[in-house]
Amino acid sequence: MSLHYNREGKTITLDEWATLMSQDEVKRVAYTEVDEGCYVSTVWLGMDHNWTEDGPPIIFETMILGGRYDQEQIRYSTEEQAVVGHARMVEKAAREYHPSS
Repeated sequence: MSLHYNREGKTITLDEWATLMSQDEVKRVAYTEVDEGCYVSTVWLGMDHNWTEDGPPIIFETMILGGRYDQEQIRYSTEEQAVVGHARMVEKAAREYHPSS
């Protein structure tokens, strides 16, 4: 079982992963500043965070940093899921600062 995957979910070597991880533009999927001191970041992890033997590799993560939901995170298998999840986390974080949103 491989632990390292590219953004398309294809198996890669540790050396390929390390090279890709050294490039910020490769790691970042989305970044949104919600309010001063609160932002949502979605990144490609490239290392499988599915610690069970069931299901696909988990290689993306969205995290809220700052505000009431500080450190809340969710992980995904595909970049498409990560993009959708990023938007949902932005909406969640924004409700704290803009309740009518």
